[in-house]
Amino acid sequence: MLRKGSLPATLPADPMPLFEEWFAHARKEASQRNPDAMVVATATPDGQPSARVVLLKRLVADPGYVVFYTNYESRKGLEMAVNPRVAAVVHWDAQGRQVRLEGRVVASPAGESDEYFASRALDSRIGAWASLQSQPLASRTVLLKRVAAEAARFGARVPRPPHWGGYRLWPESVELWNEGAFRVHDRARWTRSLDADGDTGFVAGPWAATRLYP
Repeated sequence: MLRKGSLPATLPADPMPLFEEWFAHARKEASQRNPDAMVVATATPDGQPSARVVLLKRLVADPGYVVFYTNYESRKGLEMAVNPRVAAVVHWDAQGRQVRLEGRVVASPAGESDEYFASRALDSRIGAWASLQSQPLASRTVLLKRVAAEAARFGARVPRPPHWGGYRLWPESVELWNEGAFRVHDRARWTRSLDADGDTGFVAGPWAATRLYP
């Protein structure tokens, strides 16, 4: 067990297993609210950024990517379609830890998105059909009518909408931050190269690590 405020004296060759360990720890701690919360930042081709909180639903340490889900036609979905470079932050305040990711996204395989969608609560599945995410809404009444209409259309058997699914975020940079006393934090960054390998992944090069001043 690492003491609070420290990373290993010798940085590991791969940051993802340590990220996975921190994530698992945060999910077990009652003091850490919303351990799955992750801020994802996207940008338009001309550089206008936007950020929002999503849920980190899966972390695959090897070969190294994380998964989140959303509406492909939302603002972030449309921005990622034309500019797949994103940044993300996971902050576990009760644990005194933070992880920053910078990399590229690809759509998750359809089967993976289908499986996760089927595991969601019925009302959440209906909501995915009813919400025209990020589009203007005249009133909440309009939204509730859409929810009721989709519930009547599907009943208890709600398939995944074609406009909804997962993204795999493959980081080219991972930064781990551990809180230290008197703001003498422990901070390190790992970087690697990514070469496209089909529609849902990359071939990753080896990680290179360096400590950073806090």
